Amino acid sequence: MACCGNCLCCHCCCRDEETRTPEELTILGETQDEEDEILPRKDYESLDYDRCINEPYVEVLEEMNNKRAKKYEAVRWMLVFAIGVSVGLVGVFVDFFVRLFTQLKFNLVGKSVEECSEKGCLALSLLELLAFNMMFIFIASVLVLIEPVAAGSGIPEIKSYLNGVKIPGIVRLRTFVCKAIGVLFTVSGGLFVGKEGPMIHSGAIVGAGLPQFQSITFKKINFDFPYFRSDRDKRDFVSAGAAAGVAAAFGAPIGGTLFSLEEGSSFWNQALTWKVLFCSMSATFTLNFFRSGINYNKWGSFQLPGLLNFGEFKCSDGDKKCHLWTAVDLAFFVLMGVAGGLLGAFFNCINKRLAKYRMRHVHPKAKFVRVLESLLVAMVTTVVIFVASMTLGECRDLASTITNNNTTALVSLNEDVINSTIRQFFCPNKTYNDMATLFFNPQEVAIHQLFHQDGTFSPVTLIVFFVLYFLLACWTYGVSVPSGLFVPSLLCGAAFGRLVANLLKINLGMDIYSGTFALIGAAAFLGGVVRMTISLTVILIESTNEITYGLPIMITLMVAKWTGDFFNKGIYDIHIHLRGVPLLEWETEVEMDKLTASDIMEPNLTYVYPHTRIQSLVSILRTTVYHAFPVVTENRDNEREFMKGNILISNNIRFKKASVLTRAGEQRRRCQSMKSYPSSELRNVCDDQLAAVVPAMEEGQDMLQQMLERRHAPYPNLYPDQSPSEEWTMEERFRPLTFHGIILRSQLVNLLIRGVCYAENQSSATQPRLSYAEMTEDYPRFPDIHDLDLALLNPRMIVDVTSYMNPSPYTVSPNTHVSQVFNLFRTMGLRHLPVVNAVGEIVGIITRHNLTHEFLLGKLRQHYITI
Repeated sequence: MACCGNCLCCHCCCRDEETRTPEELTILGETQDEEDEILPRKDYESLDYDRCINEPYVEVLEEMNNKRAKKYEAVRWMLVFAIGVSVGLVGVFVDFFVRLFTQLKFNLVGKSVEECSEKGCLALSLLELLAFNMMFIFIASVLVLIEPVAAGSGIPEIKSYLNGVKIPGIVRLRTFVCKAIGVLFTVSGGLFVGKEGPMIHSGAIVGAGLPQFQSITFKKINFDFPYFRSDRDKRDFVSAGAAAGVAAAFGAPIGGTLFSLEEGSSFWNQALTWKVLFCSMSATFTLNFFRSGINYNKWGSFQLPGLLNFGEFKCSDGDKKCHLWTAVDLAFFVLMGVAGGLLGAFFNCINKRLAKYRMRHVHPKAKFVRVLESLLVAMVTTVVIFVASMTLGECRDLASTITNNNTTALVSLNEDVINSTIRQFFCPNKTYNDMATLFFNPQEVAIHQLFHQDGTFSPVTLIVFFVLYFLLACWTYGVSVPSGLFVPSLLCGAAFGRLVANLLKINLGMDIYSGTFALIGAAAFLGGVVRMTISLTVILIESTNEITYGLPIMITLMVAKWTGDFFNKGIYDIHIHLRGVPLLEWETEVEMDKLTASDIMEPNLTYVYPHTRIQSLVSILRTTVYHAFPVVTENRDNEREFMKGNILISNNIRFKKASVLTRAGEQRRRCQSMKSYPSSELRNVCDDQLAAVVPAMEEGQDMLQQMLERRHAPYPNLYPDQSPSEEWTMEERFRPLTFHGIILRSQLVNLLIRGVCYAENQSSATQPRLSYAEMTEDYPRFPDIHDLDLALLNPRMIVDVTSYMNPSPYTVSPNTHVSQVFNLFRTMGLRHLPVVNAVGEIVGIITRHNLTHEFLLGKLRQHYITI
């Protein structure tokens, strides 16, 4: 099957089209077509993985002796074990109810179909199946309405979170409840989705929540143990939880660890590897223990390692000519990898267009429209599988005779298998319906049949099943229900591989093992969709319990990835891009090194002084949305070195013009903000100055020179120790800013709410001190400045921020190349990166937005235009 019919169409349909941000289009003077328009997006905050080593944190380190440090490390290991056990129990819960609801549905509908086949009332059977499926999907959709972030698999969101992007609600308890309960109804409702992706998301939520020793939902759960309440520590536990979710889903603890390393985590260290593996092992054996006891009543036998078990691949004892695979088969595996990459690229292409359509036409509408879409998908899926089973299925004998190389092997199906997995819908006695056997069974059972039951499916049935499953699974992934993509991709690929095996056997008469080709087809299609290599190889090996499959699986996945990457990205990266998440890749393109930090930084700074009045802090916080502020002082000691007449000759002269204008505008904005301040003495303090600050800037003269030649009215006591003089010129007021550190918005609001300040006639030593526990008490939901009662604050009081700022953040020079900036920012997990020149002046700041591919591309084009 070609990607879009031919190579040209494939390039048009599947290759990622080059997108440009509105900023880039403004630079180039271009407009976008409707097809390429920017989809509705939101601004995502960044997580701060850098440690803020301020005085409260240092005090905790000083208190922590060797014995206490070992105690915290022991607590960390206990939490890792608890996360693994909890994820395993979540898997038990989901699996138990999925099996219960699915068996109930199929048993009732199966009896109805058998009775109505004779009485001619199949429409009633279809209505019963529709009632079950739509009821389950309605419940799942309503749960997603309660917490919208619970929709989908959750893997793109967790990948973004581990990359350093804060997605609201992604690791909340409510999300966990809606995800875990919603996915069991989604799978039971017959949609072509899996529960493995939501298991990964659920595991990540467990990993994020348990180590906090507190609950925002349940206020009474609040233990005095703040030592893991930081983005950095939570990141490591989320990595462990996600790996445990993979391990529980596939019974693959090593594969789960590698999944977290390859696909999930953007930050890794050697100490984390062992903890993640231990967590994955805990989840696997917890799930194995309980499932073996519940399903077989053999507690401690460990017979069911994961939610998805591929079974054992082996030849029958009597057939000595049988082989699982040979070197000759590798050529066919490579071709299947190419086909899997093409099919995966085509799948991603169609799903991307569907996702764009939903974002433009479904999501902006009322929320119930999403529920209607989910119900529509459920109804169409139910009708298709019922009609296809009734009209397109082939009735086959219960005992099939297969001839391979003049050797006859009788494949007899025992009575238990017949009763549990073979569906005789619409077929006479002693025959079964091969299409209904695939559609009217749980997906795991259908995969097992394609892997291990020989000679039971006709090529026509496999083709029809593959096409229908491909299209419906593509339509389903993205609707507002919890849904995974692993199992549908495996089942679709297994049908493709089984089709190839049947054609090789029938047309070429080759002596091959059909189950191997079904497994390779499953790997090829899944690899073409998600583009995973190392972790998926190990997951499939652990799931099959057959190490000899390592080479063919690895080759197939590599070929599938290379082929798919030629046309577009993996499905998870596509959805991350569509949502506008500023995900940072591992490295930048070589061409980006034509830019430096000064080219991409944000020069418009909003700053605070080490000792700042409450009135100024409130103005800053209420008039900006920044999440961090440089702490600076004005450099007056070396005034003559930086000034000569009216010409500024500081070594950051190229940034001075923008800096002066920005700071003047910022002060005017703060003055405006003070008009709403409760204190009457400050309400009118800036009225007279505003007219003086606003010169005739619209004239054609140089704006900077105009400002330097004017007298600038003083701003009211921003820096109490060195208040501006009325006689200062603009030149004197805007001296270079010496950089001392970074303080976060959450820290400033916390200081204001807790009344950390001192009076003007007192020393800063009289200011109350906050402990590390008090600073992190409200994590991760710190209060907002608008929650602050301004009437309770004395605007003349002063806040000393030096004890709470980060005095030693990572910094770069303005001449640092972009690749160095990117590597530092990406490797250390930073949120803000100050740009400081050779004499300690801050000239700009770099955030995640300044390092995204789209932003760098726009700046590079602007650089070429300038040249």
